[in-house]
Amino acid sequence: MMDYSQSLSNPNPNSLKNRFTKGFIRALMRIQKSPASNSPGEISKRRRKIKTAANAAMASAVGSRKVWSQAVLRRIRSNRSQSARRHRRCRALFKRIGKINSNSMKKKRGIINGSSSSSHEKDEEEEEEEIVGFGQEKKLRKLVPGGAAMDICSLLDETAHYIRCLTTQVKVMKTITEICST
Repeated sequence: MMDYSQSLSNPNPNSLKNRFTKGFIRALMRIQKSPASNSPGEISKRRRKIKTAANAAMASAVGSRKVWSQAVLRRIRSNRSQSARRHRRCRALFKRIGKINSNSMKKKRGIINGSSSSSHEKDEEEEEEEIVGFGQEKKLRKLVPGGAAMDICSLLDETAHYIRCLTTQVKVMKTITEICST
């Protein structure tokens, strides 16, 4: 049987793998402390939180020396501030008009009238359709965070680094999953 604690540890405590693991586990501990529910909405929220935590931990472990990590951190900060603004607006709206009829909310979201897919799913489908037919360089620019603003040499360098980081992220997450499941 493989000793998983050794597979997470690395002789170099400042390695990317160790920095990512520490940040990711800290984030998972914070997520675990939040109240959990088994409703589909809550499961989806937790999944997004874990994905964001993994991306933030990797980008933080890399630091500001790579453009892709700066872009990931900027996107996360932007999403948090947008979410906070939406939350404040909704709270103010609820205070003004009281309880909103759930059917009117469903209509606004497009759940009624046959359109049940979320806007996030639509965005992913549109993104996949946009990538098809483009040149390799344009595909890379879309896949690598911050890739749109780079010259081709920087783009290739950032892509190689980004792939190495994603590989490390997957290995660490697999190891954590194996440790937790045994």
